[in-house]
Amino acid sequence: MKKYLFILLVMAYSLFSVASAASVEATVNTKEVVQGNPVQLRIKAIGGAAAFPNIRDINGVGVTDSGTSRQSNMQITVNGMQRETSTVRKYIFVPEHDMVIPSYTVRVGGNNYITKPIAIKVVKSNAPKLQKSEKISFSLKAQKHSVNVGESFVMTVYLSLSKNLQGLQVSDYVAPHSPDFFIKEVGGQKKYEHDGYTVVEMRYIVTPKKEGNFTIEAARAKLGQADWSRQDIFGRPGTTWQAIATNALSVEVKALHTDADLIGDFDIETNIDSQSVKANKPVNLTVKIKGKGNVEDFEFPKYEIDDVTVYSDDAKVESHVDGTTLLSSYSKSFAFIGADDFVIPARTIRVYNPDSNTTKALKIPSYSIHIEGEKAAVMPVETASQAVAPKVETNIVEKTIKVKSVNWWMLVLAFVLGMLVMYLLQFLPKVWQRKERSYKASDALKILYAHMSEDPAVEEMVRKLYARKNGDKSVQIDKKELKAMVERFR
Repeated sequence: MKKYLFILLVMAYSLFSVASAASVEATVNTKEVVQGNPVQLRIKAIGGAAAFPNIRDINGVGVTDSGTSRQSNMQITVNGMQRETSTVRKYIFVPEHDMVIPSYTVRVGGNNYITKPIAIKVVKSNAPKLQKSEKISFSLKAQKHSVNVGESFVMTVYLSLSKNLQGLQVSDYVAPHSPDFFIKEVGGQKKYEHDGYTVVEMRYIVTPKKEGNFTIEAARAKLGQADWSRQDIFGRPGTTWQAIATNALSVEVKALHTDADLIGDFDIETNIDSQSVKANKPVNLTVKIKGKGNVEDFEFPKYEIDDVTVYSDDAKVESHVDGTTLLSSYSKSFAFIGADDFVIPARTIRVYNPDSNTTKALKIPSYSIHIEGEKAAVMPVETASQAVAPKVETNIVEKTIKVKSVNWWMLVLAFVLGMLVMYLLQFLPKVWQRKERSYKASDALKILYAHMSEDPAVEEMVRKLYARKNGDKSVQIDKKELKAMVERFR
């Protein structure tokens, strides 16, 4: 009983300890703003009393200080009870051109902290121009109307509502569609003010499936307006709904008369970590492709090398729209493991640029890999398939639960209940004790793969897991050994 009381006293001491780690962060509500619209800079200081900079202008653009807010709350963490005080200062400005918000110094609790610079991009609105008499516009525009099979382009829906209209509601939105194209929304909804209108943009990446002349059907929605002729018992107006639709789009899709893996304008970058390693140690190759166009459907050609095991991760693909231009990046990593010298063969990716009507080759060079020292025997478990084995970076994150307020009597009650529970635990039958944690093969692979080069036993376990994953049921895995390895690197 004394042992449990000692543990609970230590827990209680930690529970009531108060600490606060100071930090400062600058953020903006948007990094891409339509010309004439405001940007809000938000500087948040966590810790004690904060002294913010007096910002009169940012790169010559006048700034309006929109006030300061302060919040204090308690956090329960593994280190006990912590009090967090955060102070936020907001600044509003209207950038006229691309700019960088500089770093600012904030003094918190007697120490200086510096924010990171933030780049702001100013773009022009591509929304259709309206006559002054027009109150509502719902339209569909495309970057191109004549493309090649597989050539992606950007399509945008614009909904413009006059700022003179009050109480408008939009519902039941249906995106433009066509069975002859792959259509994917990108970037989310964008809302801004332009020429007396509130404009909402929705952008899509469109990729044709086949040759021919096709139509992309209109986007549709319902628009609700306040109807003062119909009021409820509280005098609030009713809503009159009307169906609205954009125009449809006609697109000519031409056959691609050249052999190409990608369509657009791309560059390539490769990196190999070493060309001389010990036997059965991995050689890591990373390939990055980026530029204008779509890479979502691109499949990198497989590597197949005799007596070499090749692992690869899932490709990382990112896309965003800059104005009306689709920008994409593709990144994929490979790990090669061999017992003797080998050569990673060269690869060529052909790219067709429809704007210049030219084709260029992105080349990945061959790499000669030397195995150091005496040649080791090839491990008995092999797989030649392109298995998924991503590199894992393990980050330890302190998890916190934010609590708005904690009364003293609640803490005392928690302390007393904790003592009671700890005392009763010793009398519970073992059947209620926590079962040993087991790990799935896929989870174990993600954890152990990054540590293959640190321990031959780990490398051997990874090989066995891949063999089982690829259907080799003859491979036996010691679950206790696997659990110990995973716990070791968690």
